[in-house]
Amino acid sequence: MKSVKEEIEQLRAELHHHNYNYYVLDKPEIDDQGFDELLKKLQQLEEEHPEYKDANSPTQRVGGQVTRDFPTVKHDQPMYSLANSYSKEEMRDWLKRIKKLTDNDIDFVCELKYDGASISLTYENGEFLRAVTRGDGVQGDEISANVKTIPSVPLKLKGVDHPSRFDIRGEIVMPHEGFAKLNAERVERGEEPYANPRNTASGSLKLQNSEEVARRPLVCLLYNLSGNDLKVKTQYESLEKARKWGFYVPKESIKAATIDEVFQFIDLWEEERRKLPYETDGVVIKINDLATQEELGYTSKSPRWAMAYKFKAEQVSTTLNKITYQVGRTGAITPVANLQPVQLAGTTVKRASLHNADQIEKLDVREGDDVFVEKGGEIIPKIIAVDFSKRDASSTPTQYIKDCPECGTRLIRKKNEAVHFCPNEDGCPPQIIGRIQHFISRKAMDIEGLGGETIALLVREGLVQNYADLYQLTVNDVLPLERIAERSANNMVNSILRSKEVPFERVLYALGIRYVGETVAKKLAAYFKNIDAIAHASEEELTAVDDIGKQIAESIVRFFQDPKKQSIIYRLRSQGLNMKIEETTSQSPQVLADKKFVISGVFEDHSRKELQDLIEEYGGKKTGSLSKNTDYLLAGENMGPSKLKKAENLNVPVISEKEFLAMVE
Repeated sequence: MKSVKEEIEQLRAELHHHNYNYYVLDKPEIDDQGFDELLKKLQQLEEEHPEYKDANSPTQRVGGQVTRDFPTVKHDQPMYSLANSYSKEEMRDWLKRIKKLTDNDIDFVCELKYDGASISLTYENGEFLRAVTRGDGVQGDEISANVKTIPSVPLKLKGVDHPSRFDIRGEIVMPHEGFAKLNAERVERGEEPYANPRNTASGSLKLQNSEEVARRPLVCLLYNLSGNDLKVKTQYESLEKARKWGFYVPKESIKAATIDEVFQFIDLWEEERRKLPYETDGVVIKINDLATQEELGYTSKSPRWAMAYKFKAEQVSTTLNKITYQVGRTGAITPVANLQPVQLAGTTVKRASLHNADQIEKLDVREGDDVFVEKGGEIIPKIIAVDFSKRDASSTPTQYIKDCPECGTRLIRKKNEAVHFCPNEDGCPPQIIGRIQHFISRKAMDIEGLGGETIALLVREGLVQNYADLYQLTVNDVLPLERIAERSANNMVNSILRSKEVPFERVLYALGIRYVGETVAKKLAAYFKNIDAIAHASEEELTAVDDIGKQIAESIVRFFQDPKKQSIIYRLRSQGLNMKIEETTSQSPQVLADKKFVISGVFEDHSRKELQDLIEEYGGKKTGSLSKNTDYLLAGENMGPSKLKKAENLNVPVISEKEFLAMVE
């Protein structure tokens, strides 16, 4: 006779099996009533014997957990976004760039791009551990309780050949049929219907009650393994493995030997996608070989080894009522088309960007025109054409503004740039406010209690003119301001003081140097270690840093040469902000101090990341491309001959993995 524990474990195994057959394979072996009877029996046994509780039991899918706040969790591996392409010519250009970076043979994997909410699932020892949203790519919100209610997410994996710990990435979507049913129920209850499946899926994941999430018809489509020692060599093999482990990996994917085969797949699904049960907005093309992926690496935002080809966007026609102009924190002027509200791709569109004066002239767009609008990448609305057949005969061409709409300063347009700028950066309110808003933002100094309205009020009252002024504010300064109570004033000032603990890389990002985003700031901080080294670096020294190009280098040099910026940085330093990386005492001798390495190829005993960590641990620096400043090319197997030839031409020593290890030993 079976023990209670054995009976519980058998029921769990049966329910996991039936769940997989129904939601992943679409081949149910029992009917709904039979499944529900097994589930109720398991629930009863678990209630009677709480000592056998299991967080990944099938009974956990019904939800019931209430989450007030979703904790922020750092991803084991960063979640990068994909670069987009809108034409086959751009795809050919992408392939040309890749072939300059590697001599390896190239083949591709083509997968459909699903329009949902990005998710990263972590598994440990074959069991579901956590689910984290994409967030900013480095960290996201843990929503495990909600994701466990989605039937297509396995709580225990099949087989035994999976890594001990790994992530699998994908999209959580809401199929058309489930979305229509959900909206029909809302209308019947007298509630407003949801706008589109994508936003509804994303919003469902942040509901506080997981029992409510369990009622939503969500599906988790998975497509990318991430981690160390994945036991696979290609992307296509990883998809096949994931299917065997029990993940819902869509079958609409192929291997393609040539770019022409990629285009055939794109052409097929441009039409066929409308027959799918969920929304897609393009095709993702990846280099198949994982070693080549590792060699190609990443830009600051995207993998170099993947590209998203976006399908032609949905278009609608509406009237352009008025053109207005916005001033950004850098002084850039953006013309905005204010439209007659219109439904587009599931949302109401009222405004669209006109980008710059050249775009207005090219389209010959005018107030009062009937225009065609689409969502660029099906996200940002843009005007693509004018319906000239409906244009009023008395219409006159749009005259781009000559003066700043906020401060009246004459605009400038630099050579080879399409954007007009207001040069009055110290006297133009939107620029002042915008720079301070950027400075206090979550990814920068993370100063709470200071919203856009409060900053505008502080600027208007003359209490601050730049972000260094924030650190001189007192409670007595802000108490007299409208809608500022004593508690709010104390919280604001205390939050400003706490921000002095923010690490150097975030301070650097907060300065608002043009083209220096969060990732670039981290790389600069790691490479130069302190603000003075960056401030005195030449363009050549800056471009030696991985992913720092000429445009970014020029912007950095220009920023630090400005006497006003120098004064602000001096004040921030004197007020106690971190202007250098806090050095940890290294146990390793700095035998590679100031040596610059380029890593290429596949290595026997270490991953490229492990080698990079060793270089940095022993005082060296890893850079992205060979130059006359490179000290060593660390070469593994499958390194392209062109890179070897370039090293020889530059007289850069080529060393093996063993030779490198001998250097640090």
